[in-house]
Amino acid sequence: MRANATERLLQHYVDKSRVLPWRSPPGSPPPPPYLVWLSEVMLQQTTVAAVTPRFQRFVRRWPSVEALAVAAEEEVLSEWAGLGYYARARNLIACAREVAARGGFPTTQAGLRKLPGIGDYTAAAIAAIAFREPAVVVDSNVERVTARLRGLERPAKAQIRDAVAAMTPDECPGDFAQAMMDLGATICRPKNPLCGECPLNRDCAAFAMGRPELFPAPKAKREKPVRYGAAYWIERDGAIRLVRRPSKGLLGGMAALPGGAWTSEPARIGPVLGRVRHVFTHFALELDIVASDEAPVEGWWQLLKSIDEAGLPTLYRRAIEQVLESRKSLAA
Repeated sequence: MRANATERLLQHYVDKSRVLPWRSPPGSPPPPPYLVWLSEVMLQQTTVAAVTPRFQRFVRRWPSVEALAVAAEEEVLSEWAGLGYYARARNLIACAREVAARGGFPTTQAGLRKLPGIGDYTAAAIAAIAFREPAVVVDSNVERVTARLRGLERPAKAQIRDAVAAMTPDECPGDFAQAMMDLGATICRPKNPLCGECPLNRDCAAFAMGRPELFPAPKAKREKPVRYGAAYWIERDGAIRLVRRPSKGLLGGMAALPGGAWTSEPARIGPVLGRVRHVFTHFALELDIVASDEAPVEGWWQLLKSIDEAGLPTLYRRAIEQVLESRKSLAA
């Protein structure tokens, strides 16, 4: 991409940048690294629309990395409920404590990469946006924009990285990274890209070919295996029994209905009150909600009228909602 194309992109960012609570306006001093880090962790596998209100609530509760570092783990996990990918929350706590102990965030991509839960992309984003290091920032939006600009149907990661490195200016790498992200999110979309509004269309190989949606070629999707499980509905005096899942593994440390291990074959036990299907990264789960009278020793009673305060992940929230909805239907 020519230097004047970079200038057009940056000017487009000045004119059309998204206003987000973790950003500083184009050309302004960079935002605090805490806000950049927190937003980048939350945005992994989660949309801006879903993250924005949760980010604002999270920052009101823990306005600094030092405040987060002394928070109770159960409180943070409860606040994270519904955002999914709960290993992010556990790494968030570990990272906050390490940053607070060292007196602040490292200011380089290499230093940031050593912190818990921070991979190459997140380290590059924080370094570029918060510390103005000319790091190469490549998320899925940037990858798509770059593949189309260069006309790369099946680009290797190294090709994308080299192309983005060649584009990234030394003087405002954070604005450039966010300009590329915004371009991919709002104009250079996976489907129905708005090429007529793109500041880079005259430099875009895919646009010149007339078929930008073909770049990059979609990756073949593998069919997910199915696992089966049971969650026990144990109710007394308007409350249900909840437990906390083991700290390691899927939904680690989260509030949950009691239940056994998830298996590759269904095991039908007890009267089934409902069933939910939930798709994880590597498999789909079919979870039966089964009535039971045997309450586990570990756990607590949660009033159904205050179930929203339990910090349940989406899987168990949906399971409880299904039982309650079926009751309403039967009572109607």
